[in-house]
Amino acid sequence: MSSLALLVAVLLVLVVVLVVALLIDLAHRYPKAATPMLVGLGGMTVIAAVIVPIVVR
Repeated sequence: MSSLALLVAVLLVLVVVLVVALLIDLAHRYPKAATPMLVGLGGMTVIAAVIVPIVVR
């Protein structure tokens, strides 16, 4: 794996972690919005599952 691909994968992981932390904080502050956020989190998980193998390859 080239160093550029490794850097992109690491940055993608960091962005996903930050967004998940933001969603957790929002769900903690606004409990009524927890269900829509879970749907968004599921969507992000699917997107990350598709993008990461492409970047790593």
